[in-house]
Amino acid sequence: MSRYGIRMLYGATALSLCLYASTVSAQKKYDDGATDTEIKIGHTNPYSGNASAYGTIGKAIDAFFRMVNENGGISGRKITFISYDDGYSPPKTVEMVRKLVEEDKVLFVFNTLGTPPNTAIQKYLNQKQVPQLFVATGASKWGHYKENPWTIGFQPDYVTEANIYARHILQTVKDPKIAILMQNDDYGKDYYDGFKQGLGKDASKLIVSRATYEVTDPTIDSQMIQLKNSGANVFFNITTPKFAAQAIKKAAEIDWKPAHYLNNVSASVGSVMKPAGFEHGQGIITAAYLKDPTDPQYVKDKDFLEWKAFMQKYYPTGDLNDASNAYGYAVSSLVQIVLKQCGDDLTRANIMRQATNLKDIQLPMVIEGIKVNTSPTDYYPLQAVRLARFKGQTWELFGNVIAHEGASN
Repeated sequence: MSRYGIRMLYGATALSLCLYASTVSAQKKYDDGATDTEIKIGHTNPYSGNASAYGTIGKAIDAFFRMVNENGGISGRKITFISYDDGYSPPKTVEMVRKLVEEDKVLFVFNTLGTPPNTAIQKYLNQKQVPQLFVATGASKWGHYKENPWTIGFQPDYVTEANIYARHILQTVKDPKIAILMQNDDYGKDYYDGFKQGLGKDASKLIVSRATYEVTDPTIDSQMIQLKNSGANVFFNITTPKFAAQAIKKAAEIDWKPAHYLNNVSASVGSVMKPAGFEHGQGIITAAYLKDPTDPQYVKDKDFLEWKAFMQKYYPTGDLNDASNAYGYAVSSLVQIVLKQCGDDLTRANIMRQATNLKDIQLPMVIEGIKVNTSPTDYYPLQAVRLARFKGQTWELFGNVIAHEGASN
């Protein structure tokens, strides 16, 4: 072969190597928080304060990612999970999330908890185009994709849930006179608006009393006395865990026995029903989308057994009676799916693209038949529940899955 031929061969080889390198390079795309070896995820949670019962969610998520890392990570990348205590205080949440984005350089924030805290950071994250992924609150606004395309919810929205309670009351309670206790913030108002919507045109007549409380209040005793004195025979309890337990206990103390509806966010047996006293919670109705760890029907369930083994190995101090730990496991499983779908395109835009293209996903510890579905115009991943009644020391499901696809945007 001539020297010229050899030079041509070397040149062709060099060119092909360059093309190969550029192709490999083109396949890997990263924003802040992602590299060949790492994915940084940010999180805030009330590990302290009046909403600290939810702190176990952050601990369960941390345990989940430790399990993922022990098993090789996601596409060979280890998860660095950075979680800060915001005490359920919106100004603190803003401070912590700015730190996550600007100092820690996370790829996205995940499952930040609470309606007021998430409201406080939503504009900032959308302006920065940082995904606010699968937030731990069911406020309907997390599905408003046109206004906030970088924010997506997770659990069934509060408007839908409250609507279902209202319809059940109208179907089962003769001459309902309804009293409501609600947290005085966007979380409480969202439930209240959905409830009125479900009651229809007679809502103002049917609701005979409404009392509010602040998350910083020590008790809700006076509000409960006020509600009982209204003569109501139905009680809609829109409270976070600490106040839910107080309300259940106080109703028993003052011998008030209305038909009692408790919002799902406070339906944990471990953090609400047990502290309130099982004997005081009999007959309370809630809406469920997670498999309750205390329900005996799941003793041999594959999901439950895998979750229990996970808890015992990675979060042994976690309460097996607390559904919040099942919640943390389920939502972490979903973000794992999203990251796997992203492949080597770990940009924030692709994170949102994959999070809004999920089809018929049955998550572990979510009730069978309740599946995740999202699209670029549907930012409500879960939109179905089953009603449950408290009996003995656990929730007993009744009725069919009630679906509500297409929540208002």
